[in-house]
Amino acid sequence: MAANRRWWALVVIALAQLMVILDMTIVNIALPSAQTALHMSDGNRQWVITAYTLAFGGLLLLGGRIADLAGRRVAFMTGLLGFAAASALGGAAANSGMLFGARALQGVFAALLAPAALSLLTTTFTDPRERGKAFGVFGAIVGAGAAIGLLAGGLLTQYLDWRWCLYVNVPIALVAFAGAWVLLDGGGRYEDAHLDVPGALLGSAGMLSLVYGFSEAESRSWGDGLVLGLLAAGVVLLVLFALWQTRAGVPLLPMSVVRDRQRVGAFLTILMVTIGMFGVFLFLTYYFQRVLGYSPLKTGLAYLPITVGMITGSTQVAARLLNRVPPRTLIVPGLLLAAGALAIIAQVGVAPAYASHVLPGMLMLGLGMGTAMMTCVSLATSGVAPRDAGAASATFNTAQQVGGSIGTALLNTIAASVTTRYAAAHAGPGTDRRTLASRAAVHGFNVATWWAMGALLLAALIAGIVVDADRMPASRGEPAPVPEPVDTVG
Repeated sequence: MAANRRWWALVVIALAQLMVILDMTIVNIALPSAQTALHMSDGNRQWVITAYTLAFGGLLLLGGRIADLAGRRVAFMTGLLGFAAASALGGAAANSGMLFGARALQGVFAALLAPAALSLLTTTFTDPRERGKAFGVFGAIVGAGAAIGLLAGGLLTQYLDWRWCLYVNVPIALVAFAGAWVLLDGGGRYEDAHLDVPGALLGSAGMLSLVYGFSEAESRSWGDGLVLGLLAAGVVLLVLFALWQTRAGVPLLPMSVVRDRQRVGAFLTILMVTIGMFGVFLFLTYYFQRVLGYSPLKTGLAYLPITVGMITGSTQVAARLLNRVPPRTLIVPGLLLAAGALAIIAQVGVAPAYASHVLPGMLMLGLGMGTAMMTCVSLATSGVAPRDAGAASATFNTAQQVGGSIGTALLNTIAASVTTRYAAAHAGPGTDRRTLASRAAVHGFNVATWWAMGALLLAALIAGIVVDADRMPASRGEPAPVPEPVDTVG
């Protein structure tokens, strides 16, 4: 592929990835309006988020292998059209059940689209210098997508309607589809292409069970029988999946993908990073809107410093140094900087503290996360055989989804329990309930943020110990696929 065409292809791939990432947060700010419009109960409103993450996280491994077998361009374009249709269905939802179903359908097509996008990037940019720049852009989008989603959600909800948080995906997907049709190279089937059905069933069921269990832990409690049963079943199914993968002829997840030390280090690091980060975004949104009284738009604007930091860390730090220094010398300092940022943010109080604590914390957080995440993305997908690129990409995305589910459930549970204990301990005659509620909520947020900082420190420790390569692994070229047989009869 010509150089100019490769960079235009990057625009298409990045646009699709941005749509998938921001859709995980854009609905958060619109959720109160959607709940009122569709008469959802407080207990059911979580399914607007959970239905998406459950389908997305549970089906990623299957989606990655389908992308390898059917062709990544075909999977990419199918995912775009399906995501657009599901988004239109959700925007037109007449009741909560229709919205939940549309969100789940979005997750299904995102599970096909996300690994196809990352594997296309991996096989399109094989030159080390170009690869560093391409992954810099991609890493910035992965990192900043959540913050961009919050900003877009605030704009659309405040000035149009909550439904546009879903409708906006339609034009984005159609533009990306047109670009993919013109710019992306097609891929044929491999000679031994077939789907590992037992592996698909075991892997998808195990991931669905785990993600569902972590999602339910937030509303039920960690000691609930259903939660414990789902988590136990998920672990058992994934153990069986791992055993089967060692015996399958063409496994869903080739052992070469998870046998490489550097790649495993990247997977574990990103798992711990997302455990720490997903909950923090929710806490900051609550702090902005409920404690500081920000509007949805002002809340979205308040997240812009993270986006600036992410772009700077990915494109100006990591992309320039990726092929010059050992990967852990980028990942570890980046995560330590991000952990320091959370230590600053965890000290906010009821009084406005945006300029003194949140702003510098966000800039540090974006810079550190942009540097670390971009390096992890490249490390997770480098050196893998082209026919397994989808499986490697899916495993990386799965680590993100599982980490996000664990983090949201774990940190929200910690925040809620600390808030309850604080309110009970400080209640008394003459206490203003509203002030006490705000103080208790902020205290719960602070304690949970310290735990999030601990997750980032653990991620830095894992990266420092496991990732020991002197340089980024070299990419492998794309072999010529086996063409489909031509019918010459008649």
